Amino acid sequence: MPTDFAALTREIGRIANHRRVGRVAAIGQASLEIAGLTHQARIGDQVAIGLRGGATLGGEIVALSARGARAMTYQPLDGAAVGDLATLIGAADAHPAEDWVGRIVDAFGAPLDGRPLKPGTAASPLRRAPPAAAGRKGLGPRLASGLRVFDTILPLARGQRVGVFAGSGVGKSSLLADLARGLEADIVVLGLIGERGRELRDFTESVLGPEGMARAVVIAATSDQAPLIKRRAAWMAMATAEVFRDQGRHVLLMLDSLTRFAEAHREIALTAGEAPSLRAFPPSTANLIASLCERAGPGAFGKGDITGVFSVLVAGSDMDEPVADITRGVLDGHVVLDRGIAERGRFPAVDVRRSVSRSLPGIASDEENAALAKLRRVLTAYENAALMIQTGLYVPGSDPAIDEAAALWPGIDAFFAERAPDGVAASFARLAAVLRGGVPSALAKR
Repeated sequence: MPTDFAALTREIGRIANHRRVGRVAAIGQASLEIAGLTHQARIGDQVAIGLRGGATLGGEIVALSARGARAMTYQPLDGAAVGDLATLIGAADAHPAEDWVGRIVDAFGAPLDGRPLKPGTAASPLRRAPPAAAGRKGLGPRLASGLRVFDTILPLARGQRVGVFAGSGVGKSSLLADLARGLEADIVVLGLIGERGRELRDFTESVLGPEGMARAVVIAATSDQAPLIKRRAAWMAMATAEVFRDQGRHVLLMLDSLTRFAEAHREIALTAGEAPSLRAFPPSTANLIASLCERAGPGAFGKGDITGVFSVLVAGSDMDEPVADITRGVLDGHVVLDRGIAERGRFPAVDVRRSVSRSLPGIASDEENAALAKLRRVLTAYENAALMIQTGLYVPGSDPAIDEAAALWPGIDAFFAERAPDGVAASFARLAAVLRGGVPSALAKR
């Protein structure tokens, strides 16, 4: 088998010929102080703590002062002692490659599926500035999604960034998998942040399936791992997407979830000494979320694009909690999944009235926008009168708008659950047929 000397040379070139070394001066509940690295270390640099039993703890510098450097570790601090050697490793970039497609890797780019994986030639910083605002392209063409609701009333354009807001158990993972399989893209980068360990294999093998994995890179950090690793996994997913984007490709980046990313940062920031603010989230949270999301979107001219789908966990459907509120303001649309809709068995459980795609109306034709406007009018009329209709208080013939909405509602509700293997044009043709109606509702029969 021929030897890849170019790859071997790159690996050798990454080996440092000297290291800075300090010593552990104090140990707290979640961090330790290191003396001797104050003038060499930088925020985000990696360190290796050599324990006296021979083991090593990896970690990162999270705060610096004249007294020393404060680090958090990737593993529990059990076994650490004052006086342990702390070796400064420095910054670690992402090195994704074509071989990563179809694979599951961790926050450091190491394989999680038991097979060897070589780092790529391209290097991307975990944290980098987005493309210059004045030099970015606009949103691209509308993307076929494989789902009627996203092909019509909640369209996704190439380079758009949307949030999926959902509580637990309402079909969020299934929706993300549907989009990963069906949405038009060259590469899918899926960041699973804080997921339950037992669900990782089930999601990749059963939910995403071979069809989804064939074009996907999955980057995972499980719920039991340190906040440093969870935050790093989100940055690794974004850096991986940027490498493929810079090759001219269209990348679908899916991050599940932005909430766990923010919660990991909260723990790190509070340990580093930042003051808590609303619901204990530090003030830096808003900029952290914005800086991550802004890296997705249309690329510079001559480059590819990153279409971003970011999930947000909303406990009790509270759309005004800090992460949800921040995220809505920086994305190009939001999709709300409703527990009530899920409980009556319609999936995806999208609450269309509370969801918005900011690619409209520009992405649709005049005829399509007219159909969508009628659809929203019908939805509003029905939902405003739904309680009266369901309790029998509404008398048919009292209001033509409500009569029409009641007649069309069963077809519309079924339409939102339909898959769309035949593309956007067919989805709008199907919507037009639904809006023409003709099937009487139970209300009209009474």
